[in-house]
Amino acid sequence: MEKIDIMLEPVQAFLLQIAGFLPRLALAVGVLVAGWLLAKFARFAILKALRAINFNVLTERAGLDGFLKQGGIETDTTGIIGLLIYWLVILAALIIGFNSMGLTYITGLLGEVVRFVPKVIVSLLILAVGAYFARFVGNAVVAYCKNIALQDSDILGKLAQYAIMTFVVLIALDQVNVGGDIVRQSFLIILAGVVFALALAFGLGGKDAAAELIDRWWPKERGKGKDD
Repeated sequence: MEKIDIMLEPVQAFLLQIAGFLPRLALAVGVLVAGWLLAKFARFAILKALRAINFNVLTERAGLDGFLKQGGIETDTTGIIGLLIYWLVILAALIIGFNSMGLTYITGLLGEVVRFVPKVIVSLLILAVGAYFARFVGNAVVAYCKNIALQDSDILGKLAQYAIMTFVVLIALDQVNVGGDIVRQSFLIILAGVVFALALAFGLGGKDAAAELIDRWWPKERGKGKDD
């Protein structure tokens, strides 16, 4: 009997481990199912909210949706944000499920991913708003240059748009901890050159319009009257 008991001890220990593991596994499965349902609801709610505030219109006018279509991506920027929210909830459910099973080494890795996903969402929002603003400024520059009969107005508008867009991209990359001081310093040098070129172009091309505006505000006759 003693030999039999000794042989059965590993089996009994294994069965006890299984008996203790099964409830935790059932809890983890329940958490995953609940997380999956919550993720679908969160994605639906986010998509409805973003489309209600016309965020999809903003990204379309900013050119992001067209850029995605050119890259072969069927969904738009709003759909990508909804998908990121979906996986964020799924990953959170996985962390809770693995924690309930005591698999802390996996939860640590998933925790890093969960902390990264919100940064990606913020970066997309920055890109969307920034791209829209950059296109608006570019169109404004083109309109101003045409009003003062400045040549190459389209080129100047594109330069202004790309300069702002570069700044926006750097901010978005900084949100996801991509890029360093070298990238920022290089951008500042390029931006300073572009601003100087634009200022020179406006100064040379718009001098007649500026002279006309100054003459309207401070007429020469008024100045002569005061001198007399």
